[in-house]
Amino acid sequence: MAQTIKTEKMRMTRGKFRGIQAVADDRGIISAAAMDQRGSLKKAIGKAKGGEASDAELTEFKVIGTRLLTPYASAILMDPEYGLDAVKAKAPNAGVLLAYEKTGYDANTRGRLPDLLPNWSVARLMAAGADAIKILLYYNPDDPPEINDIKHAFIERVGAECTAYDVPFFLEPICYSEEIPDDKSLEFARIKPDLVIRYMTEFSKPQYGVDILKVEVPVNIKYVEGSPAFAGTAAYTEEEAKELFRKAAAVAGKPFIYLSAGVTDEVFRATLELAADAGVGFSGVLCGRATWQDAIPVYGQGGAAALEEWLRDRGRKNVEALNEVLHRGAKPWYDFYGGLDNIEIVDGLEPLAPSS
Repeated sequence: MAQTIKTEKMRMTRGKFRGIQAVADDRGIISAAAMDQRGSLKKAIGKAKGGEASDAELTEFKVIGTRLLTPYASAILMDPEYGLDAVKAKAPNAGVLLAYEKTGYDANTRGRLPDLLPNWSVARLMAAGADAIKILLYYNPDDPPEINDIKHAFIERVGAECTAYDVPFFLEPICYSEEIPDDKSLEFARIKPDLVIRYMTEFSKPQYGVDILKVEVPVNIKYVEGSPAFAGTAAYTEEEAKELFRKAAAVAGKPFIYLSAGVTDEVFRATLELAADAGVGFSGVLCGRATWQDAIPVYGQGGAAALEEWLRDRGRKNVEALNEVLHRGAKPWYDFYGGLDNIEIVDGLEPLAPSS
């Protein structure tokens, strides 16, 4: 069975409601593109060029991608470090999510601890055009309590800041294991469902102030026997995979969307089809590399003109194909609360003005 949909009246502040609606389409589905990659994307562009990429090239890639993909997406997820010019290039009807976290983590310190961009705040991100705030958090529920206590307090602080400014908080937990570092392996595929279910349970708790959970699918479809992406070794049957989707959805205390996590567009669509077949009420996607990763070598070798040509053709088709899957399988975010008529809009705290 799918997750329990809330039927009691949901009270939601005006700013949070407005912000979520801004990044959803006219049916309440979040069909957002993601281009907030920073160091990893810059390295990939440099590799495609056979050298190093400049900051200007990273920004150019983001600007062109945003301009050409957002006419077909409900929103764009961007970083404020290299992406603010891209935000200005978005389609008029597309909403904006801005990333608040530093990219990556300190590999010399156990626990993949999070940190915020030092020159940004929620107020400044809103002033830069954010309709919603996004945080990525690496999380393993089995890490030592002293590590997860730091992470819990970190998310509580960000949640409180978003509440103070009455803006939606999108949290993107990413599971990992120090004991099984290869998250593409069969061994990790077997433990992934439990990790995803447990972090969805944790961050649905009210003290974190999360409004939308941006989560990984609980299975690796390459290990789902009989799936279009099956690689030959099974971690779960198709029915077992569907049941794992249902179990993860059942613990969600917030509307949730799926992230593409760098798989190909074909694999991501097959994954969403499986979620839809399981009857899971996910509210959309934030899809990044699955849509545009094949454009990186095109840009590296052919520059801006080649990138534009690829995005107008293959990039657009990727987004439109994904939207077709969402049209069949995704549910409006407000259906989680029993529909629009079941949401009572209330005034939140009077937002503070950002410092000049």
